[in-house]
Amino acid sequence: MAKKLLLLNGPNLNLLGTREPEVYGAGTLADVENAAASQAAAAGATLSSFQSNHEGALIDRIHAAKGEGVDAIVINPGGLTHTSVALRDALAAVAIPFIEVHISNIYQREEFRQHSYLSSLAAGVICGMGTDGYRLAIDFVLKKR
Repeated sequence: MAKKLLLLNGPNLNLLGTREPEVYGAGTLADVENAAASQAAAAGATLSSFQSNHEGALIDRIHAAKGEGVDAIVINPGGLTHTSVALRDALAAVAIPFIEVHISNIYQREEFRQHSYLSSLAAGVICGMGTDGYRLAIDFVLKKR
């Protein structure tokens, strides 16, 4: 049976390509989503993508993933990484394995960005690899049984 993956992106990631390109690179969110979908399809998996600037919308999408039989989530929670207990609770509640991705190295940035409410629940965390982090996360979940 083909794996079902969900790619989630949080606040401000819709601005990839224009927002601080020296930190986040020149690639757009559409570039990331298209590459992820192609990578998943090449492995015989399906991938759906969702981005929202609203915490509740992300939580609703995580809840829906459980009923859809999603096997793994790749999530870049953006700024919600450092603030959202509710997002953590949603991920814990659905018990779908997830990889937390950050384009920048959060440990080389402001102190408040160095804490994640999600990392202790994540199957893995990738940061500082640019948008290649998404590819690495998808590769990992595709190989995982």
